[in-house]
Amino acid sequence: MGGTMDGTRQRRRGNTRQRIQDVALDLFAEQGYEKTSLREIAEHLDVTKAALYYHFKTKEEILVGIFEDLSRPMEELIEWGRGQPHTLETKQEIIRRYSEALMGAAPFFRFMQENQATVRELRIGDMFKTRMLGLRDILMDPDADLVDQVRCVSALFTMHAGMLVLQDVESDPEEKRKAVLEVAVDLITQAHRGSAEG
Repeated sequence: MGGTMDGTRQRRRGNTRQRIQDVALDLFAEQGYEKTSLREIAEHLDVTKAALYYHFKTKEEILVGIFEDLSRPMEELIEWGRGQPHTLETKQEIIRRYSEALMGAAPFFRFMQENQATVRELRIGDMFKTRMLGLRDILMDPDADLVDQVRCVSALFTMHAGMLVLQDVESDPEEKRKAVLEVAVDLITQAHRGSAEG
């Protein structure tokens, strides 16, 4: 019987953690990371600072937690990609899945964009770079010439830029995602052909 009780408690604790991260990200995005205090986050959640402290000791811990949750799909994608043949289909599928993962992480990307100095100083800057390089390495053919390497990297940047720069463009979010995805897939396809011809 004890098992189910623990399961419920575990889940409830997970929810609090999730709520802390959501509220913190909203505040970080709204007023900047530096200006947001743990006390403020606690007040917005209507919990004591001690309750917050139970889950996270510092603001950076909250941020790293958010990043780890949001980048888990990226990690899984990199793992999956490494086990696949280096075909055009695989690369296009990686780009498609990455596009979906990015949609889920949109608020965090906005935060990273608006707080670049903070991000550079914190661990997440390096963590993000590592994941980007991991993705690049499975998209790029080892013998690709420089132009095709640039195309692969540009495909990833296209997706990031598309999310941030098109924010204020009047258009359906899904339409925007598809348009950005189409350009990214084009780039990957050209790069793949370039490598095949080489």
